[in-house]
Amino acid sequence: MSGRLNKAQPYALSLFRIVVGLLFACHGAAALFGVLGGAAGGGGTIPAGTWPGWYAAVIELVGGTLVLLGLGTRTAALIASGSMAYAYFTVHQPKALFPLQNSGEGSALYCWAFLLLVFTGPGALALDRVFAPRGESRPADEERKEQTTAVAP
Repeated sequence: MSGRLNKAQPYALSLFRIVVGLLFACHGAAALFGVLGGAAGGGGTIPAGTWPGWYAAVIELVGGTLVLLGLGTRTAALIASGSMAYAYFTVHQPKALFPLQNSGEGSALYCWAFLLLVFTGPGALALDRVFAPRGESRPADEERKEQTTAVAP
């Protein structure tokens, strides 16, 4: 069973990345365009250029879309993670110590989910893999090499 799960890992990671990126992009679209309930669920939008809300919404939309597509995943995830850490410590943490008390669960979870993607990469199904320069080693290729050499006598 462990072998099957290990083989599916790059695809499960891709699915995780796609879902997290889509949800994050939806937050940005809601705040910028008033769709999906709008900013803070009130149906409105955030005025252009207002700090920090409008900039956070742009990072959410652009970063979430890039992560969703698996394009520049590690860089986009790093910026998105930092954005959520900033949101947590400036908006939520001053209200109370723990995320459950300060309504910061979303920010904390997005921060750590994106940080995970910085270290794991995009998984098997990503545009990063399509646009990788020739000769550059890809994580899945390295994993296949390790598996074949481990099996060889």
